[in-house]
Amino acid sequence: MLVDARTSDDAAVYRLDADRALVATVDFFTPIVDDPFDFGRIAAANALSDVYAMGARPLFALNLVAFPRALLGRGILEEILRGGGEITRAAGIAVVGGHSIDDAEPKYGLCVLGEVPPEQLVRNSTARAGDRLVLTKPLGTGIVATALKADAVDSATIQTAIDSMVTLNRGAAEAMLRAGVDAATDVTGFGLLGHLREILLASGLSATVHAGSVPLLPRALELAIAGHIPGGTRRNLEDVAGSVRWADDVPEALRVLLCDAQTSGGLLMAVPPDRVDALSKDLAARGTPAAALVGELREGEPGTLEVVA
Repeated sequence: MLVDARTSDDAAVYRLDADRALVATVDFFTPIVDDPFDFGRIAAANALSDVYAMGARPLFALNLVAFPRALLGRGILEEILRGGGEITRAAGIAVVGGHSIDDAEPKYGLCVLGEVPPEQLVRNSTARAGDRLVLTKPLGTGIVATALKADAVDSATIQTAIDSMVTLNRGAAEAMLRAGVDAATDVTGFGLLGHLREILLASGLSATVHAGSVPLLPRALELAIAGHIPGGTRRNLEDVAGSVRWADDVPEALRVLLCDAQTSGGLLMAVPPDRVDALSKDLAARGTPAAALVGELREGEPGTLEVVA
């Protein structure tokens, strides 16, 4: 095993031989949007993200489905799977099987297997002091999805969030490998600060985050101020409380967004300073949703963060 659960990385990695390592991950969840086709697309992109975060190439996937038997035949499950299939085809892989169970609450996701040359593997445990932090998608999907449940957000804002979530991290991963980053992870359920803390704990470092430089989805800050905050985001904020020192001028709503539980978020990369410009240009050329310089890593108590405005 090259990577297991001890560093809380994005996937397990097993060396097959001197030139190849197998990458394995699994992810599934309940619907966060109304349209089943979009739900399928989001869930598939989210599952594939873990493979890209390791610097790997996905090989194939298996479907994971929980769905109420009483609703079979209405076309809902077919639309979920059609959405997932659109994303896996865009990733250049096949879905070759899977498993389903009868469940009152729908759930969908993928088990994804990938491959990476061992020397190309990108971990979350190899960041270095002085590295800059670059983020490739805006935050706020949890806030927007919660506002959607309350029918408190417009369709344009929802669509922007969906467009971000269904964007594969493949282009960002290709730019990451070309730049030669030191470490990376994707930003999902534990939020930006939660996943950054995993990098810091695994690498034995501390960090400073520049809150004003973190990209946000349209209206996300406004919706957070209005109180549309998911339970997972509130738990994330509580979980990092002992590790984060907040500057007084970082507003509460922005603190919430830095901990917002993301679905199919971007990659967070630890990049040597002399490679940041080249990486940013490459990300922009590939049309990634963001290429934001959001902080830097430093020596200090492992796992601690300072957030400044």
